[in-house]
Amino acid sequence: MDCVFCAVVAGTEPAHRVLDDDVAVAFLDRRPLFPGHVLVVPRDHHPTLTDLPPAAVGPFFLRVRRVAAAVELGLGAAGTFVAANNRVSQSVPHLHVHVVPRNPKDGLRGFFWPRRAYTDEADAALVASRLRAALAP
Repeated sequence: MDCVFCAVVAGTEPAHRVLDDDVAVAFLDRRPLFPGHVLVVPRDHHPTLTDLPPAAVGPFFLRVRRVAAAVELGLGAAGTFVAANNRVSQSVPHLHVHVVPRNPKDGLRGFFWPRRAYTDEADAALVASRLRAALAP
């Protein structure tokens, strides 16, 4: 497998690591939105969030939470933006969560795509119904 994040985890690809344990590795993004933009990856290769085994979700997101707190504390950031792409716009097919330091008036504009309203309440109800059906056991 030729995965740059697996290489970072293995130590064969250089990275500025900020966390490294038996569950996850967190390191500075090479193309940060702001200094301190960190990527948190599971140590094992899982392409997307839906590929991460259920038992690994909690431990992995505890690391994401720790990194988010460290970004605020260590950089004096007012908050963080925490996000993950799942297939679409995912530049590396290895689950990774972005933790980006945020401050008021930092220039980052919330979501980067246009919002679209539901046609009406019936349209919203139909979409909600489809999602409930997909979640049913």
